[in-house]
Amino acid sequence: MTETTQARYRVEGMDCPSCARKIDTAVRRMPGVAEVSVSATAGTMVVHHDGACDLAAIEKQVIGLGFGVNPIAGSSPASRKDACCGHDHGDHDRDGNHTHADDGGPAASPHGHEHAPSSGPWWRSRKGLMTIACGGALVVAYGIGKLAPAVATGAFVAAMLVGLAPIAQRAFMAARAGTPFSIETLMTIAAVGAVFIDAAEEAAAVVFLFLVGEMLEGVAAGKARAGIQSLTKLVPKTAWLEQDGQTLEIQAERLAIGSLILVRPGDRIPADGLIVSGESAIDEAPVTGESKGVRKGVDAQVFAGTINGDAALRVRVTASAEDNTIARVVKLVEEAQDSKAPTERFIDHFSRYYTPGVLGVATLVATVPPLLFGGAWGVWIYKGLAILLIGCPCALVISTPAAIAASLSAGARRGLLLKGGAVLENLGKVTAVAFDKTGTLTDGKPKVTDVIGFGLSQADVLKFAAALEVGSSHPLASAILAKADAEKIAPPHTIDVSALGGKGVAATVDGKAVFLGSLQAAQDRAPLSDDQKARVRAMHDEGKTVSLLIIDGALAGALAMRDEPRPDALAGLKALTDAGVRTVMLTGDNRRTAAAIGHKLGIEVRAELLPEDKQDIIRELQGMGLKVAKVGDGINDAPALALADVGIAMGGGTDVALETADAAVLHGRVGDVAEMIALSKRTMGNIHQNITIALGLKGVFLVTTLVGLTGLWPAILADTGATVLVTVNALRLLSSPKQRADVP
Repeated sequence: MTETTQARYRVEGMDCPSCARKIDTAVRRMPGVAEVSVSATAGTMVVHHDGACDLAAIEKQVIGLGFGVNPIAGSSPASRKDACCGHDHGDHDRDGNHTHADDGGPAASPHGHEHAPSSGPWWRSRKGLMTIACGGALVVAYGIGKLAPAVATGAFVAAMLVGLAPIAQRAFMAARAGTPFSIETLMTIAAVGAVFIDAAEEAAAVVFLFLVGEMLEGVAAGKARAGIQSLTKLVPKTAWLEQDGQTLEIQAERLAIGSLILVRPGDRIPADGLIVSGESAIDEAPVTGESKGVRKGVDAQVFAGTINGDAALRVRVTASAEDNTIARVVKLVEEAQDSKAPTERFIDHFSRYYTPGVLGVATLVATVPPLLFGGAWGVWIYKGLAILLIGCPCALVISTPAAIAASLSAGARRGLLLKGGAVLENLGKVTAVAFDKTGTLTDGKPKVTDVIGFGLSQADVLKFAAALEVGSSHPLASAILAKADAEKIAPPHTIDVSALGGKGVAATVDGKAVFLGSLQAAQDRAPLSDDQKARVRAMHDEGKTVSLLIIDGALAGALAMRDEPRPDALAGLKALTDAGVRTVMLTGDNRRTAAAIGHKLGIEVRAELLPEDKQDIIRELQGMGLKVAKVGDGINDAPALALADVGIAMGGGTDVALETADAAVLHGRVGDVAEMIALSKRTMGNIHQNITIALGLKGVFLVTTLVGLTGLWPAILADTGATVLVTVNALRLLSSPKQRADVP
């Protein structure tokens, strides 16, 4: 197999999938190119080539289509000579200073194409400047027409050419590169045809309106792209590195895994890491959407882009800049936006035949009535040209990807990560959700739920129990120590500590022989009354683990622990059932514990399951005609996640198991599953609205044009207006209400 080399480029001016498709078609035909990946969402192109490929020719081809192109740092070097101009691919920035593509200067085309950088005000972009120039020429032409009617036609033709020349060039280059039926082709034919039937004024106006529509499309595309890219701005540019006894300010991207950094109060955390020293409230809203600060101390995980609250922290870096939480979210969403939904694939396929079909229909309208029915050539050619403009596919082509891109970006900003348009579309069809228990519906960590004293106060029971558990890393020990810490109880000093495998732990505390362990082990050391046994059994029946405290041979107390439901689990499950979605818990835990949690949450329970049992239940639900989503940790439940119609990983930070699942909730809230489904339904509703707008306006103006009520101006307004309406409608999804089942 021939080894290929990769070259990556930033492409400016890609506003919709049809732009990306033109570039893909053109570059794929170039000699030495093995594979091409063009992302309209990210504005990038990746070319896999044989190493001998003429990259300068590829750049020329893309530039010829009307786009700016610059290599991304670290990609294969190309000959920096412009193949058609014989000079470097430098340009001049807005201040007149020379910039080189490799220098990271503004991405610009040296050929003056109107495709604009994706940042900065629209009126300073090439597309904006071209639109302003064409509009100015049109105003001048109107003035000349009023002052000297005899030369009005020539003035309008000149105004038209200001905008049409680059459009026609792009149409010609696209046709040479394998895309003969482009929007630019339809526009060029319509404008030139209008001049020949003495409609130069309308032709100039149509070209101007077309440029306005393209400019607005570019602005909207930039806003959608910026929705997710704005996340990258959350990570600070610099960090305070502790090294050799000094604290140095360095670029955050230079931080290596294992570096020790200082995060001052009020600063954004520059990298993912673990707290080495200090305790502070962390505002995680930029990453998780959670408005309440989270108190974190030593060994707690923190994420890049979150905000340190009230105390200095020393943090050990655990992920490089290109692999921190924010970077991974951006990468995942950009990849997801290029993964097409079924509806988008259908529209994309349909549009390939739609444009040549429009050209054929327009030709028939222009020629059949004069040839067969004696119609006036001028009238029917005019109508045919109007149909060309009505048939422009921009609004239809952008209707689905614009909505999906906006939804994926909005979801990512709220911690809802989806792997693509297909996942987003399928989520709205889900009618059943199967949840794992531990770490999904519950926190995954046991908590002390009951402290009972038998002749001893609750505080003393907790004090003696905590004393025995100091230094232990067992989950139950951690729960007891956390409870003691919350109650501000300091464990007393212990001596002669001994762990009794499978039974408990014993020690001497304040001169007393103390034991903490299971019911069976405790009964061997002290007698229990029937009432005491009944209380312990009752807690066992509630799915709790009970440890008994024996002091000097007598039962002194009991502590019950259980992995409790997440704070929002009840409300999150209710949101699903209210939406008509069936919920079921699938767990390998014992039936008694699972039933207790299930009763508390009001969810159907299937317990004591092996991984293959969970798969069987997913198949059972699917056999009932249900669309099933499986929610779990993405690792232990991998078989069930893979089998389900949609697999959702419940996790936080970088540990979201996206390699297994189709989607993930970054902050691990049950309510976010309902929000994902709601987001999908809003998106599909938006897409249907967009398609209705795009096709509806075309249908109306097609009829009015054929009966002679409308002409070229309304025709281009139909296309431009539909494109603007569709894009604005899609962008509404960026600010959709959260509608989550939160518990403050």
